Amino acid sequence: MSVLTVASDIEVLARFGRALADPLRCRVLLALRAAPAHPADLADALGVSRTRLSNHLACLRDCGLVVSVPDGRRTRYELADERLGHALDDLRTAVVAVEGDRTCADAEEKGCC
Repeated sequence: MSVLTVASDIEVLARFGRALADPLRCRVLLALRAAPAHPADLADALGVSRTRLSNHLACLRDCGLVVSVPDGRRTRYELADERLGHALDDLRTAVVAVEGDRTCADAEEKGCC
């Protein structure tokens, strides 16, 4: 049995940032925000292979943003906390102050923006 620990504020933000750094993980989070889902259904809905989706679900689990829930012979995924859905809504609708033709100076090297 594992013991859950409360992550520091910085660690929580870093985990959230890591999860959001990939567009497919963002799509998965938004899909799970709408409703819990089984991996096969998510893969079909997002148009990706089950293997690719599985890797991203593992990342989201490791980041603590989603949980797997046994559902008979299958496993269902859902957001780890309903407040994450509200946070995603807030982030999705926030105004980002960047110039449209600009990216971070280190975008290619660091994989950002």
